[in-house]
Parts: sequence; structure tokens; C-alpha cells
Amino acid sequence: MSEAINMEENKTVDNTVIEDESLPFAYAEVVRLMKDNLDSDKMIRERVKVEMNRFLGQILKDVCKQLNEYPYTTVDYEMLKECLYPYQNITRINQEKERILLHLDAIKSDCDALSADVRKTLKLKDTADEEKLF
Repeated sequence: MSEAINMEENKTVDNTVIEDESLPFAYAEVVRLMKDNLDSDKMIRERVKVEMNRFLGQILKDVCKQLNEYPYTTVDYEMLKECLYPYQNITRINQEKERILLHLDAIKSDCDALSADVRKTLKLKDTADEEKLF
């Protein structure tokens, strides 16, 4: 009888049994937050709900790993802010990356143009001609 109750408590995703204990956060809370932030006409597949829960758990682990790198025994807000920076500023970071890449492309174009100018206007004499001068 206990196996029947256990099977009812487990959820299946793509024919794989997912135990509620394997998820880092309360399943219903993650689903509620997803529904609150998605358009009302969106339906969320079960696997998406489970994988979002696992993804959030992985982010928590990664942030805690960064916090562990600090030599202090107490975690303060400034440390947390520093660890969360990449997650909270991903749009700005991507914009900066695009700006840098565009700037590097412009530098590369300038170098190519200068190289072509040097080849055209500043041709070096053959070594045989230089030997005759000396």
C-alpha cells in the first residue's frame, strides 16, 4: 500500500519518475512564480516546471560556491550583491560585449586599411638593388 501512495506523490516527466524530494524548491511555488510572470495564455509543460526548479537550484549552488571563496565566516549583503551581479546585469553585460566587439571590428578595419596603404605606397626596393648602392 505504501508503494501506491509513493507513486501518487511522484510526478512523471517524459516517462521518468521525478520525486518531489529531488527538487531544490517547493514545486508549487516555482510553478506559481512562472505563471505570474508568463502571459496568461501560456501553458507550461511539466518538464519545463521541473527543469526551471532544478535550474534555480543550480544558480543557488553556484552563488554559494562564489560566496565560499570569501575568507570571512559571515556572508554579508555586499558579498551577495557581488556574486549576483552577472545574473542581474546580463543585459548590460551583453550590450558591453557587443560594443567591444564592434570596436574591435573597427580597429581591425583600420589595421587592414593601413596595411593596404603601406603595401601600395611604401614598396621596399629589391635586395639586389640595395646591394648595388653599397
